[in-house]
Amino acid sequence: MKITGYKLFPAPPRELFLKIETDEGIVGWGEPVLEGKTDTAAACVVELMEYLVGKDPLQIERHWQRMLKGGFYRGGAIAFSAISGIDQALWDILGKSLGVPVHQLLGGAVRDRVRIYGHLNTKTPHEAQTQIPLKQEIEELREITQLQMDRGLTAFKFCPSDALEPIDNLKEVNKIVARVAAVREHIGDERDLMLDFHGRFSLANARRLLPLLEPFNLLFVEEPVLPEYTKHFGLIVESTPIPIATGERLFLRTDFQDVLRTGLAVAQPDISHAGGISELRRIAAMAETYNVFMAPHSPLGPINLAASLQLDFATPNFLVQEQILGLGKGNDGDLMKYIADFSVFDAPDGYIELMTKPGLGIEVDEKAVREASVKGHRGRAPEWHHKDGSFAEW
Repeated sequence: MKITGYKLFPAPPRELFLKIETDEGIVGWGEPVLEGKTDTAAACVVELMEYLVGKDPLQIERHWQRMLKGGFYRGGAIAFSAISGIDQALWDILGKSLGVPVHQLLGGAVRDRVRIYGHLNTKTPHEAQTQIPLKQEIEELREITQLQMDRGLTAFKFCPSDALEPIDNLKEVNKIVARVAAVREHIGDERDLMLDFHGRFSLANARRLLPLLEPFNLLFVEEPVLPEYTKHFGLIVESTPIPIATGERLFLRTDFQDVLRTGLAVAQPDISHAGGISELRRIAAMAETYNVFMAPHSPLGPINLAASLQLDFATPNFLVQEQILGLGKGNDGDLMKYIADFSVFDAPDGYIELMTKPGLGIEVDEKAVREASVKGHRGRAPEWHHKDGSFAEW
């Protein structure tokens, strides 16, 4: 079998889909996107595919090593994201050629179903959110929480903070605690709650705030500080019994090896950023030796989620899977239109059953993808500022 060509499809709201074609008619799909830098990631895919066209797609590890190490300069979020999406597509081809799901190629499933969680994102834009009374904001949080509960989900995550000052005042701290308290009260004790701080805390802010969140029995707190400060994670872990998570902005095993030693509870590599299926399975194996659990980052499209699920089914130290597709009872998310049969993602009780179709286990609706790619997108991260006008972490 030989790779004969490929196509890239930028699709709203911020996706980039890759289709790799072969001379035997088998095609593989991947999601080589980097949020906010779609065009740049696409350019890197084009460069890497110059090497791959004409090659045997089944030699996945050979190609992975070449894509990573083939140039004098290597690494970086752009290159890793391009490699990740290509890697997903190659595994998809391999599974389809053998008539088995990818998790079977990873040693077989160790579980029958995968637990997912939903996001509690309010409909009010951030600019307006900062202006409305806390009481109104909390009411919106309760409404979206109830919507996710009605979908059958039993685990939820949200970011309870706005842009934070380096060491913020008591009023802002109390607002964070109030938001978390409201959601915990609404979901009860039998459901799980996670918080994502997007690296908005300074180390000092994190160590001051986290003890105030301990009464809410959180499943984990994600990215309390930026990834460049992960060498200090030991100080954060020692300051609180709350499980700490990070990893969506870490790449390859070499980025994870130090933070795994700090007492980290949950690793969150993204299968579209951290080397694809090939590297995530190695990160998971390394994490297992430190008793660290996997909760793959996946705020992207259905191909990213499908690839993540294939890994989840075969990973002993898996914890919970992120998704933004609106899964649960109803499956009503906008991104679902990109696959022909979204019943493979059915999760009426908060769990997705074992996927059995070959490859990544989904059928991409190429017609819908092509139509969406005509419009494309210019997705960019929002820009936030501190009260003095200086840059603030989003």
